[in-house]
Amino acid sequence: MDGLSDVARDERTARIALSMLVEPNDPVTGRLVAHLGAVKTLWLAERDDAVVGLRPLNAQVWRDHLTRLDVQQLAGRIDQVQQLGFGVLIPGDRDWPAALNDLGDFAPYVLWTRGASSFLSRPLPDQVTITGARAATSYGEHVAGELAGAVARDERVVVAGGAYGIEGAAHRAVLAAGGDTIAVLPCGVDRLYPTGHSDLLERVADVGLLVSELPPGTTPTRHRFMARARIMAALSSATVIVEAAWRSGSLAVAHRAQELGRAVGAVPGPVTSATSVGTHGLLREGTASLVADSSDLAVLLEHNPDAGSSRSIAREPLDAAQIRDRQTDSSRTL
Repeated sequence: MDGLSDVARDERTARIALSMLVEPNDPVTGRLVAHLGAVKTLWLAERDDAVVGLRPLNAQVWRDHLTRLDVQQLAGRIDQVQQLGFGVLIPGDRDWPAALNDLGDFAPYVLWTRGASSFLSRPLPDQVTITGARAATSYGEHVAGELAGAVARDERVVVAGGAYGIEGAAHRAVLAAGGDTIAVLPCGVDRLYPTGHSDLLERVADVGLLVSELPPGTTPTRHRFMARARIMAALSSATVIVEAAWRSGSLAVAHRAQELGRAVGAVPGPVTSATSVGTHGLLREGTASLVADSSDLAVLLEHNPDAGSSRSIAREPLDAAQIRDRQTDSSRTL
């Protein structure tokens, strides 16, 4: 076995390999995969051919990153994860969510699933993302539960991230209502992060769906949390932020949703509450519509003109220094 192209001779295996080699939301690899396919991208990584859109120095930085792992080690890792029994989806598969194609060059290479992957193929208007502060107040958790329960009763799917606070309250409310929910994880679907929500996430896996673009065994990092935001935003026709501090990571979900043309809602809170500063900012700047109860949420969903015809995110490729910066967060469990 001489190189990467010997490990991955078909598109599915090549995308699995890329999910182990490259950090999520990588604009260089994403653009090449979108235009050339994963097999050709791995083939190009091992040769000195010109890389369209990259100067020679940038191309070498990109190549050095993809070829840093021992090929035998990579092949063994691919065999290992394929034997774990988790679902693997790539574009073109029946359950691949077409909504993720709106991410363009930033679409995930593959999705790993644990549970009802058919949830991902439901129409975009059937999905609602609810997220917010991990250090939520009792008020925030109550409102999140009320909104999530209403979504479940309307036979839509609640998308969240399984975290403490707002997201946990949303998942629990859906499960209590007998509804459908998806947890998008910042790690492998076998990691059940945060560990304090292991029981909750096991229940989601049993009756709903755990999904991640990261291969089994992968641990969460700050970059992976931030990269996950684009998936949570893209999967749903609307995103609702219940509580968020000024620098809350959940605000990234709102901004990605806005970029994609999805509807964005925010729940107001006490002006004295630090956990509502972020949501008030979204309302003030016009990014979000006010959502105070389930009727406001229904209006948001009903009057979302871009629910089925969203914009794609497109950005310029990074230069060599930026590519190196992206790779500083690239350690994985192999």
